[in-house]
Amino acid sequence: MKFSIERAVLVKAVSQAQSVVERRNTIPILANVLIEAAPDGVSFRATDLDTEVVDRAVAQVERPGATTVSAMMLNEIARKLPDGALVNLTSDEATGRLSVQAGRSSFSLATLPREDFPVMATSEYGANFTAPAGVLRRLFDKSKFAISTEETRYYLNGVYMHVAQAADGGPVLRCVATDGHRLARIDAPLPAGAEDMPGVIVPRKTVAELRKLLDEDDADIAVSISETKVRFATPEITLTSKVIDGTFPDYSRVIPVNNARKLEVDASDFARAVDRVATVSSERSRAVKLALDSDRLVLSVNAPDAGAAEEELIVAYADDPLEIGFNAKYLQEIASQVDRDNAVFMFNGSGDAALIREGSDDSAVYVVMPMRV
Repeated sequence: MKFSIERAVLVKAVSQAQSVVERRNTIPILANVLIEAAPDGVSFRATDLDTEVVDRAVAQVERPGATTVSAMMLNEIARKLPDGALVNLTSDEATGRLSVQAGRSSFSLATLPREDFPVMATSEYGANFTAPAGVLRRLFDKSKFAISTEETRYYLNGVYMHVAQAADGGPVLRCVATDGHRLARIDAPLPAGAEDMPGVIVPRKTVAELRKLLDEDDADIAVSISETKVRFATPEITLTSKVIDGTFPDYSRVIPVNNARKLEVDASDFARAVDRVATVSSERSRAVKLALDSDRLVLSVNAPDAGAAEEELIVAYADDPLEIGFNAKYLQEIASQVDRDNAVFMFNGSGDAALIREGSDDSAVYVVMPMRV
């Protein structure tokens, strides 16, 4: 195998691939990236057995072939080469080495046989559709903060993507994540071809990797879904992942429908105020109290071992007075998701979950459980 590739193209392709590789591996080949050179270009493939990414790049291929080399090592070398450099990669099967040359720099890296590299089995995808990158980015970006990190509740360690009914009765593509303390439910118009897709739980790591495919708003992402796998693809990158084998709970039961007390507040002002008063809260709970009265919100924290803080905001509130406590981190994370100026909070009582919307938009709904303060 022998080919030449621009340094910037190499960095982009290898960094995407190596991010899938686990830092600690008991199987040496899983620390490697599979490089396959064909007459029409070069592909870089990496896997952790649950997730696989393939990045295709333009290169001048002199001799087709394939080999595997340390993903982290190749990424570090490519990153440190001079901007604009032309990188020549040549594998020698006799010595088991990959030569990397750019200008006056040359490296000789150990390789492992391509035959040992595990390639994820192909799957019969029952649903295939295309969605704009911006739509998928909104669905996952606005929901991923609520993914649970508790490994024992493994079925909450991802984003549940499925077809659902919106409030107006029409079908939507919906992403939901929850950790039992807060919940995010985000809707988007249902793409053609997604009507019969099975509901799947996309793992946390896959959601993080997927974000790298969704930077360009005008890009279209091809999505394929089966009962066991999900695949997201652009012309250059294909990300394939196993889905979490479990049943996502009936989240609709925890979304309040009878909360009648309505608070409207500027989302960014609210987030900054929560951040300021939470400075003195204890790290363990980070509890902040919201005291609501006529068009007035007082945020306060009382931490006996650290101090106290209070801040008042002018808001739109015309219901009965209410005092309720929340985890400050949860409030900040939800407020940071609000794209519109106003966040709308719907409360019931001091011991009941609160529902948050972005203005009058029902396509993004958040729920947060209260804390005793």
